[in-house]
Amino acid sequence: MKCQQCEKPATFHITELTGIAPEEVHLCEECARVYLSQAEEEPEAGASLASALAQQLKVGQTAEELARLDQRACPICGITFYEFRNMGRLGCPHDYICFESELEPLIVNIHGKTEHVGKSPKRGAPSMDHQTELIRLRREMKDAVELEDYERASQIRDEIRAIEQRDE
Repeated sequence: MKCQQCEKPATFHITELTGIAPEEVHLCEECARVYLSQAEEEPEAGASLASALAQQLKVGQTAEELARLDQRACPICGITFYEFRNMGRLGCPHDYICFESELEPLIVNIHGKTEHVGKSPKRGAPSMDHQTELIRLRREMKDAVELEDYERASQIRDEIRAIEQRDE
């Protein structure tokens, strides 16, 4: 689709709800910036549209950046950001880390927060923080043993035992 102003490829497709019928506007990035500045001059007309466009332009979701972003892939499962955008599903838990900077604003927009704030079971599995800490400590202990730093390894072992006893 081409921009209705200058015939360049349109990257912004806007549907305005006017009094009579919805009106579609197709704009390139430059014309969208002009359109946005006009919408800012008319505060009531298109305030939400202006803020949405401004946010998208600020974030830098230009066609080139989106194309580059779409090529990024998870090293574990191989899903690309393009596949995620099309399917709406991630391939593995590691994708949240791989695409964190792109997913965080999306999650905040949908859920309002990026951390779980609901109820959790009273008698559930040990917290993920403790499990992560145990994994890190076991790795450190293994490294200390390989370096023959047995004193440090015994300190780490004691830390591991303390965490495991707290979880029981």
